[in-house]
Amino acid sequence: MKIVVIGGTGLIGSKTVTRLRARGHEVLAASPNSGVNTLTGEGLPEALAGAEVVVDLANSPSFEDKAVLEFFETAGKNLLAAEAKAGVKHHIALSVVGTERLQESGYFRGKLAQEKLIKASPIPYSIVHSTQFMEFLKGIADSSTVGTIVRLSPAYVQPIASDDVADAMTDVALGRPVNGTLEIAGPERVRLSELVGRYLKAMNDPRTIEVDVHARYFGAELNDQSLVPLGEARLGKIGFEDWFRQSQQAKQGSA
Repeated sequence: MKIVVIGGTGLIGSKTVTRLRARGHEVLAASPNSGVNTLTGEGLPEALAGAEVVVDLANSPSFEDKAVLEFFETAGKNLLAAEAKAGVKHHIALSVVGTERLQESGYFRGKLAQEKLIKASPIPYSIVHSTQFMEFLKGIADSSTVGTIVRLSPAYVQPIASDDVADAMTDVALGRPVNGTLEIAGPERVRLSELVGRYLKAMNDPRTIEVDVHARYFGAELNDQSLVPLGEARLGKIGFEDWFRQSQQAKQGSA
């Protein structure tokens, strides 16, 4: 079966491509660097020829509100139109747990616009809502830092390792369309401020955590239900300590 992975060279994309190929499928890792650009439409007809499944893992190159919305709307329309012409049987998109609850944030408004396009399309689909990736903990800390202080909400999060995300995306790609939303999350529910504090300590980072219930998360104020699954979810197997150890070993191995 031919499967096209949009964003196939990124963090989740590259791991998903490897897993799908290991199961014997023909997989095209599509990205602007390979001549496939969902924003302009370049290369889409050629890439999708003969494809049965498309996994959309592309992300906006900019987090600025207007740019994010334009990316997800334009790329979504181009991709779905090309899929319809190519006869694609299953469209899969990776989105975020809490997207519909965090509409103060321009990024989440963009993701919701993407999801609405998918649901309005005639192509059978599966949307996967994931909690935040552990690999983005540094980015969260950096975006919340002023001087040596990291201001963070104490709201609950349930972070997931990219390997667990790739496992889930592979299974969904090889399954039937659900024409709905699935949720995936990590095995541990923990407060955001505590988790980032653990990460900074493990990295010997001298920054100090300041807990603030009004601290914003990419533009949105959080509560304990904002970023965690509220119903049934597929849970990953990799907790923070295991993920951190594995990530440091991988860095040392590539050094």
